[in-house]
Amino acid sequence: MITAPAVEPHPLTTLMARHNLTAARYLKRVADRHLALGFGAMAHRKEKASRWTQKGVTPERTAMLAIASLHGIDLADVDRYGWPHFLLLALGDDRTVLESPWTVAGTVHLLTDVGGPVDRRGFLIASTSTLAAAVAQWITAEPALAVTDRGRRVGAEATVLFDVRLDALRHLDDTVGAGHVYDAAVVELRLITDLLKNACYTEVTGRSLFAAAAEASRLAGWCAYDHGRHAAAERHFITALRAAGCAKDVTLGAVTLAFWANLRYNADDPKGALHLIEAALADRGKISSPRVLAMLHARAARARSKAGEPKATWRQVDAAFQAYGRADSPEADLPSMYWINHGELHQVAASSALSLGEPRRALEDFDAALTHDDPYDTEREIRGTVIYQARKAGAHLALGDVDAALDIGHQVIATMGGVDSARTTSTLRDLRGHFSGHQHIRDVRDFLDHAA
Repeated sequence: MITAPAVEPHPLTTLMARHNLTAARYLKRVADRHLALGFGAMAHRKEKASRWTQKGVTPERTAMLAIASLHGIDLADVDRYGWPHFLLLALGDDRTVLESPWTVAGTVHLLTDVGGPVDRRGFLIASTSTLAAAVAQWITAEPALAVTDRGRRVGAEATVLFDVRLDALRHLDDTVGAGHVYDAAVVELRLITDLLKNACYTEVTGRSLFAAAAEASRLAGWCAYDHGRHAAAERHFITALRAAGCAKDVTLGAVTLAFWANLRYNADDPKGALHLIEAALADRGKISSPRVLAMLHARAARARSKAGEPKATWRQVDAAFQAYGRADSPEADLPSMYWINHGELHQVAASSALSLGEPRRALEDFDAALTHDDPYDTEREIRGTVIYQARKAGAHLALGDVDAALDIGHQVIATMGGVDSARTTSTLRDLRGHFSGHQHIRDVRDFLDHAA
């Protein structure tokens, strides 16, 4: 499982250390800002800092606003993230990934800076302007790949081996979970980056190495997202997009943008998600995989449904099925797209219908996902099965069929056994919330106790 460092210092302690300030000097600055903001005088004995960092005391709101002002943090983020989490915005740990030049050297430097020193669960690091800048760079950048004679020479066989290992990691993610695979993907990324930095290779091999780096970083981003680490996930997705740019692989970049968009719309930013998807589709003529196109349209449908746009949602659903209709066998497509089939697209259509308040239509597609000749694979896609089952239960509840919802709810709990995923945990929490309005029914109370 993905773990933070054994001893994670309090964000305020980290801030004071980075500014080389004692508690007394730091609190004096906060007190001065407190007064300048019109909040009046504030005591600034050093013991106050230890109460905040060691004893679980939350500062008064005006003190938090003064701290935010001192570090240039948007005051709205004080309420959005709360204490002490808003302090993480002042640490600047994402500067490398957000500001590295869009060049081969800048990308290699970024690949070297894997992850980040602070684990910020639930944070999005890319602002609207950052998304726009990343997309603009992806569309327009033409990085020149320098070929040197440094280090040992590696050829195409090395990139083939990386492709095999990455394919194994994708399937292991289905079996053992994202936590273990995250660690393995990061190790893989470091191996690839070491060759990019220190080996000698042709331009063709160099592009293949960058493509492998992009996929390793994309996979790490997906695994981080599955564990609720949105900041880490975005760092990896941005890195993957840059590496795909160095590989001049439009299809791989589109895959990255699709997974990044998934994160954005599930983090309540459907407009940001659509910006990423539209950027990928702008170059659709260069996307070699019909399954990638189907995935992009499916992600656009989910984003449109979360934005409350039914007509646009169903246009995207139709486009997804049309794109998939042009697909060849999975073996003839990208290895990373093995999970895209009719069943998956029906699950997306059902989820979109549910978001739009159309539970009956949702149930039709949930059923079609499992009964189609090309069905959703419930044995392989355990986490996805949990999520879609829970949504199906929600559709039954919306139609007033509590018994059917309870039957599926118990299936969700049985399927969840051993699944370690922030997304499935969140799904179960949402499902319990849907049932909370029916607690006058004894079977519902029993289910809620069992699901607690």
